[in-house]
Amino acid sequence: MENKVWFITGASRGLGRIWAEAALSRGDKVAATARTPENIAELKERFGDAVLPLALDVTDSQQVEHVVQQAHAHFGRLDVVLNNAGYTLVGTTEEADESDVRELFDTNYFGTLRVIQAALPLLRLQGSGHILGVSSAMGIVAAPLIGFYCASKWAVEALHDSLAQEVKSFGIKVTLLEPGAFATDFGSPLSMKTSQGLEVYAELRNQVSVRLSTEERGDPNATADAILQIIDAEDPPLRFAVGSGVLPLVRGVYADRLATWETWEAVSNAASISHR
Repeated sequence: MENKVWFITGASRGLGRIWAEAALSRGDKVAATARTPENIAELKERFGDAVLPLALDVTDSQQVEHVVQQAHAHFGRLDVVLNNAGYTLVGTTEEADESDVRELFDTNYFGTLRVIQAALPLLRLQGSGHILGVSSAMGIVAAPLIGFYCASKWAVEALHDSLAQEVKSFGIKVTLLEPGAFATDFGSPLSMKTSQGLEVYAELRNQVSVRLSTEERGDPNATADAILQIIDAEDPPLRFAVGSGVLPLVRGVYADRLATWETWEAVSNAASISHR
């Protein structure tokens, strides 16, 4: 199998770092990007010319365009475009500041969109490529206190769903990666911003904190082989649940949604017919 060329955002830590190392370890080439390139310098030391470390702030449209072009020019092609950069905002709907929500979406959603829009003309000319967006189990369901993070990932889900239908005829594949809970630094101060809390939500915050502290978390290193299988698949899925905890969660939520829609089906149907 021919070695692939990857473009990865958020490659300095967490799952992005693990997947970059997995690609490099099997002989692929990686344009590894991060806000602080010093954090990916070690990859260059280990893997040499197979790595192109690049500084990238996905909220900077001009920089995104330049860096994607630079990576393509350096390696001659891009086979895998993996959008991993993102963070979470903790706060209830009432507590969060609008500017914080806008900043969250600027990274999680618009950052992803910028990279896709910069890469698409190159992938279309190639007649090939695989775009992967890192969503979350929270891109399928929602949870209290991280509703804005969930909303950003729901938007990422819709973006890729539409994108897959638009670019299939160009030979471009699209996959949403939907990780569950893993023992990474996600949720640390490096990847999380917290809104100023109101006392009225203190008990809710405590309940959520207790639940998260006892939540079983997967080994992030175990995800590497699964992601490589998705990359190498002739017909990869549009959605891929990363980890064992996602499907049980989704099954319950979707069963409840269907039951609710069906309970109200007669009223829904009546809304299509005028009785005037």
